[in-house]
Amino acid sequence: MRGIILAAGRGTRLYPLTKIVNKQLLQIYDKPMIYYPLSVLMLLGIKDILIITSSKDIDLLSDLLGDGSQIGVKIQYTTQDIPRGISEAFIIGEKFIQKENVCLILGDNIFYGHGFLDPIKKKIESFESGAIIFGYPVTDPERFGVVEFNENNEVLNIEEKPKEPKSNYAVPGLYLYDNNVIQYAKKLEPSERGELEITDLNRLYLDKRDLEVHLLGRGVAWLDTGTPNSLIEASNFISYIESRQGLKISCIEEVAFNMGYISLDKLEEIVNVMPQGDYRNYLENFISIKK
Repeated sequence: MRGIILAAGRGTRLYPLTKIVNKQLLQIYDKPMIYYPLSVLMLLGIKDILIITSSKDIDLLSDLLGDGSQIGVKIQYTTQDIPRGISEAFIIGEKFIQKENVCLILGDNIFYGHGFLDPIKKKIESFESGAIIFGYPVTDPERFGVVEFNENNEVLNIEEKPKEPKSNYAVPGLYLYDNNVIQYAKKLEPSERGELEITDLNRLYLDKRDLEVHLLGRGVAWLDTGTPNSLIEASNFISYIESRQGLKISCIEEVAFNMGYISLDKLEEIVNVMPQGDYRNYLENFISIKK
């Protein structure tokens, strides 16, 4: 399975923070925002990754992450200069996806929870066809795509930002699709917003009875960092967890080693060229424990 990080939004709700810098390069406590979705793909065992961003930001993201070889993955870049919707990512990424299945994660979504990726990873390992999306309970479902269930917890419908939500289960920005997603995305008509809506794409799979909704447990945190308040809340959340546990969340170099993508010698080589600071100190301590 291949992975796509969609990091092309204009970040209008964060203006003027995003006037000159990509939203995914903004700080979430001690790391750039894009480290968090990137680490999710890495933890899911996905090593071929495409980052979709704007033309003005592609060099900045490339300077930050390079081709991924230093952390044992392959990162490619391409552009989406006009926001035509999440589903366009599969049309833009057609040559990258090739004949593979694909996992899409939004660049401003943060997921955290002990072991919550384990069942998702198992689904990926056995994934053959269809689509898998996720449901997460929220107090303000009218802001999101919402899953409607019947009395047997079977999915009836998915509505985009409904005025009267049929449930409190929002669909977060993590999606698994088979290779048919490219052709399905090409069949979509733009919505009133002029975008190829991800909800419409999910409905195509639902109509074919080929959609599974995996409900995320109450021990999982999902943070959408699209507003100034949510940026602060996400940073405070990461800060609290890290300071209490002494472990960093989404440290991509640590993830790469733990996943077996790089050796301890390679990790040490990476750390030796880092500037002095908390991030380097953390990894140096991690290396000393592993030796």
